Amino acid sequence: MTSSIDWPCAALPHAELAARTTMHVGGAVEWLLEPATPAELEQAWRCVHEHGLTARVLGGGANVIIDDGLLEGVVLSTARMRRLFRPRAAAGEVGAGEGGSLELDAAASEPALPDPAEDPRLVAWAGCTLPALLRAARDLGYGGLEGLVGVPGQVGGALAMNAGGRWGAIWDVVERVRVLEPGGEARELAREECEPRYRDGALGERIVIGAVLRFEPGPRSEIEARMREYLHAKNAVQPVSQWSAGCIFKNPDPELSGGRSAGRLVEECGGKGLTRGDAIVSPLHGNFIVNRGRASAADVFGLMDELRERVLQETGVLLEFEVKRWRRSS
Repeated sequence: MTSSIDWPCAALPHAELAARTTMHVGGAVEWLLEPATPAELEQAWRCVHEHGLTARVLGGGANVIIDDGLLEGVVLSTARMRRLFRPRAAAGEVGAGEGGSLELDAAASEPALPDPAEDPRLVAWAGCTLPALLRAARDLGYGGLEGLVGVPGQVGGALAMNAGGRWGAIWDVVERVRVLEPGGEARELAREECEPRYRDGALGERIVIGAVLRFEPGPRSEIEARMREYLHAKNAVQPVSQWSAGCIFKNPDPELSGGRSAGRLVEECGGKGLTRGDAIVSPLHGNFIVNRGRASAADVFGLMDELRERVLQETGVLLEFEVKRWRRSS
């Protein structure tokens, strides 16, 4: 029984999950595990599988909608794995050795860090939030991720789905990524070994532990200006400050949709403003569903299915979900 398991990290039974997501809907899970380090994450993952339990990984709670009721099994949260730092090793040494670059110690006894422009890299653990990463990059004069301004979530989830948009994606700055294989083995992959694509980091069932990110040094004033420009453009057409899970659908093949995005297809089919309970298709953007305060997962799932069916019937385009749906087995 799960009640008798000696978990290798902080563990909460029957933990509520709604407040841990950007949509603020959903029920609870039998066990929520909260590793604080890569080592604890690896140990927790192995422990879960040794006991034959269903396991899911929850990052910042963006791009996921969790079912109402009680989820079976375990959810591993990376929320405590927030560390972000500059590597002290020389560029050619990152990733070498047992344990890899993501365990580098930033103790005061270590050699002084080089000038930021000489080694424009950051090491981010999976739970580092995207806003924290962008602030650090801006303050150091590191460019390349400005297009992710306003995007919630954490580095691990962002890498898994290749978060981004018209101004670039997170994999644009990845040098190395450390992952946990389904069997529990930790492994580092160079960017050249990965094949990320649109809204997919192509990591399969691997779990992101962290990554080494390489940026383009530049004037902080220019980086700040781009961030303001992009955020202003997003705020004009997206419900950035409201409770949502981000884009609901992936943009379809332009040849099949006549060049229309998923949001445009929903809008042309009269989907904007549709409601179920406290869930509403955003009047700003047809590819966002917003929780106005008390929406249930059932409300959101119902709207998602309704929009997908409406677009299919009126245009012949079958939209693919971008957001993950965690459903109960019964």
